[in-house]
Amino acid sequence: MVEKDASVNVLGDTLASCSTDPLTGYFRDGHCNTCAQDQGSHTVCAVMTAEFLAYSKYVGNDLSTPRPEFNFAGLNPGDQWCLCAARFLQAHDEGCAPKVNLAATHLRALDVVPMRILQEHDVNLTK
Repeated sequence: MVEKDASVNVLGDTLASCSTDPLTGYFRDGHCNTCAQDQGSHTVCAVMTAEFLAYSKYVGNDLSTPRPEFNFAGLNPGDQWCLCAARFLQAHDEGCAPKVNLAATHLRALDVVPMRILQEHDVNLTK
């Protein structure tokens, strides 16, 4: 039996839902919950952009092409998705990180991504 880590976000509150349409999360429960078996740490609730989706495809993780055999419709700009923390940090370092929903980003993301970087990409910031 897989035991989920506590559902706590990077703000110290109860983890909010990231997306149920499309259904996301390591557990496909709509939340960026994680556990010891989640080697990719799918903990960052990211808001997809065309730039990030193109970047992700370029580095070998095509999130935009539908894969019906996996019941995956493909992501579009504006969709929220539980992204691997290391991929988010890599995109940040390359200058194309997506926005982040902090309330729906799991506390374990901080094992990989510093809070100041997550805050820089907060979807609630006005720029």
